[in-house]
Amino acid sequence: MHGAPLVGWLLVALCAATGAYCLLQMRGEPPGPGRRIAGAEALMGWGMAAMAVPSTVLDPRPWGPAAFAAVFAVAAVRALLPMVRGAGLPGHRLHHAIGALAMVYMALAMMTGTTGGHHHTGQTAPGRMAGGVPLLTGMLLVYFAVYVVRSGLRLVPMTDGALDDAGGRAADDARAGGRAGAGSSGIGWSRRPELWHACRLSMGIGMCAMLLAL
Repeated sequence: MHGAPLVGWLLVALCAATGAYCLLQMRGEPPGPGRRIAGAEALMGWGMAAMAVPSTVLDPRPWGPAAFAAVFAVAAVRALLPMVRGAGLPGHRLHHAIGALAMVYMALAMMTGTTGGHHHTGQTAPGRMAGGVPLLTGMLLVYFAVYVVRSGLRLVPMTDGALDDAGGRAADDARAGGRAGAGSSGIGWSRRPELWHACRLSMGIGMCAMLLAL
């Protein structure tokens, strides 16, 4: 990724932490659409973390962008197929498909950006043309900016009384399922709705930052 290395490392930390939480959530979900959605979000988080590594540390070209494009093209197809069959959650599936296609787009932009004979560095070198199509980049930025705002608004009701009610229900569930042992509390923590929305908010912010760095 181009830009200041500090920004790149912050994105790596944010996206890796998000991917790790999604893995925890996937473990806590029963087999079905919820587990597949958590797995897709974990893949997105870790893929974004890998792509955000500053190019001063790791220049993924020539094989890296092609690998990113192939992996996320398959992820986009897997997200869209259930919609074609009329199965799954259309809203989540469509968002995952758009996110995966955005990753394909950024990977292709990494391949097609020209350097004008200069060495590839952490910041855009003199004579380097930014990759990507400005109009498409702008449309993706608008989409993910709206998604970030919506995700943030969903977190607002999950405060004060709403969280108290959720905590009370969680305590009741924990007492009722006390025979299950310590593992149940770990699963309950990984499925907290406010953390799920915060996870999606973080990935949306990370996607906006990566699109701006094209």
